[in-house]
Amino acid sequence: MTTPIEKFSAAMRELPLVAILRGLTPAEAADVGDAIVEPGFRLLEVPLNSPQPFDSIALMRKRFPQALVGAGTVLGVQQVREVHAAGGELIVSPNFNAEVIAEAVRLGMVCLPGVMTPTEAFGALAAGATGLKLFPAELASPAVVKALLAVLPAGTPVMPVGGIGPTNMSQWRAAGAAGFGIGSALYKPGKRASAVRDDARQFIAAWTGIIAA
Repeated sequence: MTTPIEKFSAAMRELPLVAILRGLTPAEAADVGDAIVEPGFRLLEVPLNSPQPFDSIALMRKRFPQALVGAGTVLGVQQVREVHAAGGELIVSPNFNAEVIAEAVRLGMVCLPGVMTPTEAFGALAAGATGLKLFPAELASPAVVKALLAVLPAGTPVMPVGGIGPTNMSQWRAAGAAGFGIGSALYKPGKRASAVRDDARQFIAAWTGIIAA
């Protein structure tokens, strides 16, 4: 049986892009999930400020056993437990909360807390974070990633989130970003699944091009 950490590690090797599906409804979960998973995405996040997020997580967890499915905008310990109960294996937060990380670790989940400073980054790692979400990336720069990685433990995954598109991924990657969270550039409420699929392919092509280069 593949563990959440094993799924995360495999995705980080193959396509380290987190699909942030903010606003997704359970009725869309299958079609939008297909549009993202079939081209190659393996990291799926349903923010908890979406309609009926636990239903969407449960649906996608069952439909896409090969993917690491979970929640974003996780702010409290009870939410971690509810995500786990729905079958979720991934906890993503906009902030660093040691209690949230500890509960995710206790439940065997992958945890990516949001950080901006070295203090937050080291605190999150000490609490057991699997990797770090640099958020919001619009307030940072590739130079910030490079500076953080110079002092963080070797191999720490730092993933910028916010304002990331196919055209600017290469500069962040060159600075050492291990992957990215992709939000409204990939999916937003009302977007047709076919359009989501087209954009998913663009992101995959951009990432593949970076690696090839």
